[in-house]
Amino acid sequence: MPLYRQDGQIPSKRHIVFRNSNGSLFHEELFGTEGFGGMSSLVYHLYPPTQVKQRGTPYSVRPKIVIEDNLQARSYLTFNAISQPDYIKSRTVLFVNDDMSIGIAAPSSSMTNYFYKNADSDEMIFIHEGGGILKSMYGNIPFKYGDYLIIPRGTVYQLDFNQAQNKLLIVESHGPIETPARYRNQYGQFLEHAPFCERDLRAPETLITHDEKGDFLINIKKHGLIYPYVYENHPFDVVGYDGCCYPYAFSIFNFEPITGRIHMPPPIHQTFQGRNFVICSFVPRLYDYHPQAIPAPYHHSNIDSDELLYYVDGDFMSRNNIQKGQITLHPGGIPHGPHPGAIERSIGKKETNELAVMIDPFNPVKITEAAAGIEIDDYYQSWMDGR
Repeated sequence: MPLYRQDGQIPSKRHIVFRNSNGSLFHEELFGTEGFGGMSSLVYHLYPPTQVKQRGTPYSVRPKIVIEDNLQARSYLTFNAISQPDYIKSRTVLFVNDDMSIGIAAPSSSMTNYFYKNADSDEMIFIHEGGGILKSMYGNIPFKYGDYLIIPRGTVYQLDFNQAQNKLLIVESHGPIETPARYRNQYGQFLEHAPFCERDLRAPETLITHDEKGDFLINIKKHGLIYPYVYENHPFDVVGYDGCCYPYAFSIFNFEPITGRIHMPPPIHQTFQGRNFVICSFVPRLYDYHPQAIPAPYHHSNIDSDELLYYVDGDFMSRNNIQKGQITLHPGGIPHGPHPGAIERSIGKKETNELAVMIDPFNPVKITEAAAGIEIDDYYQSWMDGR
């Protein structure tokens, strides 16, 4: 979880008189998730964050489900999805259950004429290709290839891309996205065995107070609909804040892998946790160093969860013919394991340069029409010799 921080101007105590140099009150907002019991920040605006000038007609972005129940290993080529200039139009949900959705986006243009807010879900945006700046009322976070962006639900933000080629992996979580509890002590500090620490989390910087009035369009996502709202004041009119609720970035390249003499199980790669799912990072690392170790993962039956693996870069030694941006879906209920030849060719290898993001939902995912359009039809037969 993010640590307490403060930036800009704040009063000496909560909920007391706080005026600007002209004698006008700043407008305090408690911004938090999970009611009053979760992470929150107190934010101080120049103007009330409630002044709506106009609301537009909501429209649906709900995905069409084509497979409700799945017990088949599947794979998808996400780089075959069509790029869209607009960020919202480019967001494509591939898999969904009651806890989360998993999708992609390939926007070619920055969000220059509107802001976006997900009122339902915390978001994890993994930057596969591209770069730019995540802008919010808390300040700016520069991002680039390999970054995870964690954005708490309800955060108004803009993505300012610095190039036209952008490939994003997006997880929307109906519960908070957090760092794993087992990495932290009772005070929230990362423990010595954790594969990353506080120094690796990048908080917003360059807090800029926008004292602007006009027509500021915020597209708000709620229950699969986009609600266009026009506000009178710039949403980033913040003079200061303090608390533990704000977006942050973490680079997959700052994940320090845990290794052993024999093959270690997937939980050693865990990076984030959510309600009924985990996210793991597979990064370049030394292989197992027992003299008779088999570096390839053993066959295993993931009975209790689906497993989705998003391939980012490098040579993923347990799979044959894998491409960048490819997703494999191994459903809970049947075993899976290395492709033919992978076990034998892994023996004696000293290291791997693979880079991948794994998402394990504990409840089965449904498959959308968009996913069906980029599926490799015969992937489930790929463990047959000679294929």
